[in-house]
Amino acid sequence: MPINKGALRFLLAGALLLVCAALLPRVSPWPVPDFVLGLLYGVAVGCLLGALIRWRLPEPCDTATPALRRRYLREFLPAMALYVIALLFSIWLLKRLDHVALRAVIALLPVPPVAFAVRAMMRYIRDADELQRRIEVEALAIATACVSLGYLAAGFLQTAKVIDVPASVAMIWVFPLVCLVYGLAKAAVSRRYA
Repeated sequence: MPINKGALRFLLAGALLLVCAALLPRVSPWPVPDFVLGLLYGVAVGCLLGALIRWRLPEPCDTATPALRRRYLREFLPAMALYVIALLFSIWLLKRLDHVALRAVIALLPVPPVAFAVRAMMRYIRDADELQRRIEVEALAIATACVSLGYLAAGFLQTAKVIDVPASVAMIWVFPLVCLVYGLAKAAVSRRYA
């Protein structure tokens, strides 16, 4: 199966970010914070997974109009950029504050940008044609079910003291896991309608 342009862009971005993350500590005259390296590696792996998903998607997978796709990107990308900025700022600021109420407000700074991104997703699904809406909703249902079952199973294992995952780690990873499984599920569901 030939690689499409979208997959190639993701692949190149992921490879470039991996190289930057690997070289940055060696060439930087200042120490590079771990969260910066983690962010670079995380976005790189996300891009590589995105390339894999785009490569596996059949061509007519997205039947949305170009105008709808443009509107979605205009709403989604700034929200995600603001999320990254708010997340980095809140992590930096939380290390410097002791007041509990202020820490609560700062810790929740990344939530509104994610809410705007979710709003963009919901508007995209609402305004898509019937086939695209069916693909999106099926993929979302599969992702929600898989992550919920995994979270439930992990909870049982945690209760049985088989695993020990801090609650803060588990809670933070639920939404990204839903997004990842949604992308994989969309690739699988789209193939059925191709």
